[in-house]
Amino acid sequence: MVDTGLWGAPRPLAVALRPQSLDDVIGQDHLLAPGGPLRLLADPHHQGAASSLILWGPPGTGKTTLATIVARSSGRQFVELSAVTAGVKDVREALEHARREGELSGRAPVLFLDEIHRFSKAQQDALLPGVENGVVVFIAATTENPSFSVIAPLMSRSLLVTLSSLDLAGIDAVLDRALSHPEGLAGKVSLENEARSDLVRLSGGDARKALTALEAATGVARGKGPEVSPLVVTADDVAEALNVATVRYDRNGDQHYDVISAFIKSVRGSDVDAALHYLARMMEAGEDPRFIARRLIILASEDIGLADPGALGMAVSAAHAIALIGMPEGRIPLAEVTIYLALAPKSNAAYLAISHAQRAIGEGKIGDVPAHVRDAHYEGAKAQGSGVNYRYPHDDAAGIVSQQYAPDSVSDDIYYRPSARGFEQELSLRSAAIHKILRA
Repeated sequence: MVDTGLWGAPRPLAVALRPQSLDDVIGQDHLLAPGGPLRLLADPHHQGAASSLILWGPPGTGKTTLATIVARSSGRQFVELSAVTAGVKDVREALEHARREGELSGRAPVLFLDEIHRFSKAQQDALLPGVENGVVVFIAATTENPSFSVIAPLMSRSLLVTLSSLDLAGIDAVLDRALSHPEGLAGKVSLENEARSDLVRLSGGDARKALTALEAATGVARGKGPEVSPLVVTADDVAEALNVATVRYDRNGDQHYDVISAFIKSVRGSDVDAALHYLARMMEAGEDPRFIARRLIILASEDIGLADPGALGMAVSAAHAIALIGMPEGRIPLAEVTIYLALAPKSNAAYLAISHAQRAIGEGKIGDVPAHVRDAHYEGAKAQGSGVNYRYPHDDAAGIVSQQYAPDSVSDDIYYRPSARGFEQELSLRSAAIHKILRA
């Protein structure tokens, strides 16, 4: 017996609704503008050399779909390999097949390689002759940063195209298409507002995941009672289909601001377990991990500062890690930096220092730059007193000399007042010693 999809359809919803042209693609507007590489490659009348592409993006952003559309629209044969199963022998056979096909049709086929990051260097080397000689238009897809997983010769011969996860509006548009398209659920299913909100949020920007979840939730709703048309899918159906406790969390509403506020205040207050609770709550609700990482970078500077100089580096590294590996694995560096920052000694001295300095400027305490520390690298500077009597600190054994650097109007102001916590305890001693020498 042949398996059928929802309502007896022969294919899963995500397959049935796969875009057939570039104009059908939702999202990725930055890549689909007229004259862009994908448009040119898909144009059957384009006379220039066809570029090879590496499509880099999270799951469900349309990498395979774009490669298929390019091949179909340009009239090229589509040859597909999977890095999970293909070896060097398969690569060579595919290139030979492409060479013969290209000679017969006059157009180099598209060779699509999914998950190229799984290919070894030797396997990638086997692709080079076909790519260099134009035997194929090579399109590779990867969810990992190709700078670390694709050999340099292939990278230099290909355009890197970065795809983004769909935003909330994009996923909403995907659901709209599913509910209105004749190949989808047109006239058969409607979504309650909370069910739609949960599907959008829980998809994590993955169009395929959104459609699969909609199909599963519809199956749950269908099994609960007699068939009606349209069938109404509820939030409970979504939760049951995905086996999750749907967290009420509007990314543009009060929950968004309340939870991120509680998260930051828990880290600031050194309650690591509360912080992890709110972190898990945000991730389960589908919050953008980049938003969380940005807030942690701010916290590391504002609330920890120089009490632990490694805190900012940890936060920035976590943000980079999320950009490189995405989710769900990105939850691990996010948890790591949350724990580190929660347990770090706290100080807002750096934050207060720049705030006080800016307030002084706003009050008009500016003044002239002292002559001896002005720029003296232009002709006539010394005649105006610039740089005269400047003392070079490196000429002194201590590396610090007694001299005035600030304008007279603020020469006695002290902005940075280190705390006695963490590394700032050491900085407090240094600062006092330096002040004593400068003002001797």
